[in-house]
Amino acid sequence: MKKLELKFKSAMGKIVTYSLDHPVEPADPLAVNAAMDQIIAQNAFISTGGDLIEKHSARVVERNTVDIDLGI
Repeated sequence: MKKLELKFKSAMGKIVTYSLDHPVEPADPLAVNAAMDQIIAQNAFISTGGDLIEKHSARVVERNTVDIDLGI
């Protein structure tokens, strides 16, 4: 499954990550950048590290899981 990870710097200097499942691909850098600006401007999310004050990074992450048959 793929996820879009949005990473922000908090007021306490910590990196805060929010993940969204099934992102639209290819990711539009302008749209992601604008969305992150809106999240910061509207103080849309609560973080234990304080308010989100700046963008850190964004990325699409893919994780593959393969079950192992243990014969149980």
